[in-house]
Amino acid sequence: MKILASASPGEVRVAAVEGDVLVDFAIERPGAPDGVGDLYRARVVARMPALAGTFVRLADGEGFLPDSEGGSGTTEGTVLGVRVTRAPQGGKGPRLTARLSEAERALVGAGPPALLRRGPGAIERLASLHPEAPVLIDDAAMVGSLRPVFGDRMMLVPRAFGDAVEAQAEALAETAAELPGGARMTIYPTPALTAIDLDLAAATGGRGSKTRSHEAANRDAIPEVARQIRLRNLAGAILVDLAGLNARRRGALAGSFAAALAGDPLNPRFLGFSGLGLAEILRPRVHPPLHELLAGPHAAGLVALRRLAAEIAATPARPPVLAAAPAVVAALQGDPGALENLAHRAGRALIMRHDTTLAPLGWRIEDRPTC
Repeated sequence: MKILASASPGEVRVAAVEGDVLVDFAIERPGAPDGVGDLYRARVVARMPALAGTFVRLADGEGFLPDSEGGSGTTEGTVLGVRVTRAPQGGKGPRLTARLSEAERALVGAGPPALLRRGPGAIERLASLHPEAPVLIDDAAMVGSLRPVFGDRMMLVPRAFGDAVEAQAEALAETAAELPGGARMTIYPTPALTAIDLDLAAATGGRGSKTRSHEAANRDAIPEVARQIRLRNLAGAILVDLAGLNARRRGALAGSFAAALAGDPLNPRFLGFSGLGLAEILRPRVHPPLHELLAGPHAAGLVALRRLAAEIAATPARPPVLAAAPAVVAALQGDPGALENLAHRAGRALIMRHDTTLAPLGWRIEDRPTC
């Protein structure tokens, strides 16, 4: 097992791999952290008995502190220490806990709401899941900052992601994934739940009776379904529609689902099959799922900077010129750290221009500035 960290302007992609196969995957964006693990001095602004919790003021917004996590008994104006346990979701602030360690409580003190300490980043999180794995990073500045944390466990490498790992990471941006034997899964995220549809396609060829072949193909596909759920960090309610089996026959696959989910560090629960025969999974949401991180103009802009940085590394004389949709340009201008990083790599500032003829999230690397 190895932890690989591939740095590009504004973003670090982190993978735990066994050989060249992804086991875990995460994205960290210094310009847009999700806040999980952050420690704050906070102030209570409103008790909400009907919601069994309390809204508290943080240094950069508001969060929700459930009564079960230390909110009970607080009053408006109470100052207390809190830690973020779940990232903001759907316009709602982060979920918090006031159950802190002694070391954390010692940092709180008195005063206005303030961010006291950032939570662990993606590299630290995946390294803690695989404590014996070496950590390979392709950014010298990052190696220097993390040396006190990892010591000799960490190594600077020219390129963290090889071709095989890069291809798997890129594939996670797609809504479909290939499964063993020619089966295919397609993922449909919605605000309320995530639906996964299985299509056996050629996976049942030459397996005897239709019913037995469908059952065997679905059973073979379930471990990869569970792996994709983990890699993509799908969370909340997840419904899986198996293929080619009636509701009664699907019940025989309950054990396969439970076994496939057993190694997931978030401990998802297989709840059984619905009346329609849909497999029901409940997986805790802590960090945002991957499809949310990969959506929107900021994500599109960071992909553009990653590609541009790779081209500049291969051809140092190449001028850093990017044409992009207005929303992408605005998102990158809102992330000065990403632009500064690219300028450092290129030896000159990025030239960006608005191109209203591109798709809303479109961009294009150009050889030279155009008027």
